Amino acid sequence: MTTTSHRPHTSAPVMEPNGDRTPTRTTTVAAGRALAVLRIAFGLTFLWAFVDKVFGLGYATPSGKGWIDGGDPTAGFLGKGASGPFESFYHSLVGDFWVTPLFMIALAGIGLALILGVGMRIAAVSGTVLYLMMWSAVLPPENNPVLDDHILGAITLIVFALFAAGNVWGFGQQWSRLSIVRRYPWLQ
Repeated sequence: MTTTSHRPHTSAPVMEPNGDRTPTRTTTVAAGRALAVLRIAFGLTFLWAFVDKVFGLGYATPSGKGWIDGGDPTAGFLGKGASGPFESFYHSLVGDFWVTPLFMIALAGIGLALILGVGMRIAAVSGTVLYLMMWSAVLPPENNPVLDDHILGAITLIVFALFAAGNVWGFGQQWSRLSIVRRYPWLQ
């Protein structure tokens, strides 16, 4: 009689027959899909913010105030919305020639990277920086002395990068096989 051992497909350390705990870097199919859905949803929020700010669709950016209409998508928040210990720093950025283009490129780039599942490390780092700057612009947060949706978003982006979330329902595996990405792993 032959017995086979079935090792669960998990990311938690598994006790090996010899007693050794060996951490694995795999996730269950369901967890991979859940991360993919979350990654795509986060990507859509970044891309939506970009589109709304470009065209002034009347959501966060009023109609006629879009970037395409000559509006400055960062001036209102940095000039009037910033408060707390870094208020003067954020006020000083209003009108600087590089602030709005860099912000808009970040929104579009992070959004596309997350939706497509490519460049997870770059998206995680740049998105985390963006989230932390937005968090620090309104310290302390309104409903909690430390945490708000910006901190949770930053943590989520880091999780996407750590678990290669672009490999499920994304182009992460194809991206990682590109010669430039193999040469410069930080592009993953």
